[in-house]
Amino acid sequence: MVTNDGDIDLRRRIERLEALDEIRQLASKYALSLDMRDFDALVNLFVDDVGVPGKQRGRQALKRWYADTMRSVPGSFHGINGHIIDIESDATGRGVVYSRNDLDLGDAWMLELMIYLDEYERRDGRWCFRRRTPLYWVHTDPNTHPLGEAKLRRPGSDHAARGGYHDAFPSWDDFWADAAIGDVPVAPAAAIDYFLTTFRRGEEAPRVNPRGSRPSD
Repeated sequence: MVTNDGDIDLRRRIERLEALDEIRQLASKYALSLDMRDFDALVNLFVDDVGVPGKQRGRQALKRWYADTMRSVPGSFHGINGHIIDIESDATGRGVVYSRNDLDLGDAWMLELMIYLDEYERRDGRWCFRRRTPLYWVHTDPNTHPLGEAKLRRPGSDHAARGGYHDAFPSWDDFWADAAIGDVPVAPAAAIDYFLTTFRRGEEAPRVNPRGSRPSD
């Protein structure tokens, strides 16, 4: 059967829309699975050889890590406030998810403001997380205003750390380094599905530790 270019283009556009919707649901399914402590559902959102803190790999290791980590959190609410997705190819994509989280630690209530820097991969017909890099801006008692750069503050501790919230985005440092940046000519708009690559200038995800602060903190 002969297929004209219009049919091919329409099919690709439909496939792209389906991919966007499936990836968008990954973030919502992650939040629900984490808050309800369904770690089987949670880890099945990731590729089967997912990297796990402690130089481990695989869904079983990830399930164990989440089960251990969340044991000290009696309750949680992860609210998704925005999701940007680039479909790079038929099998790969990238995303940024804004998240506002409330955590019951038993003896304290914590507020988190953060983004996830995501990498997605399509395997066996399903889109999964290949990697999630949490970039925290605020982690504090909601009654405490975390002024200053070090906004990761835990109850009962004098220690404060700086999260990696801005580290993935070169525009942050550029803004503060150039007082006349508003007069720099406007760059061309990014091509569709290259917004994040253009925005981040092709940089790799920054290194953070599981607590959300930079490794040097």
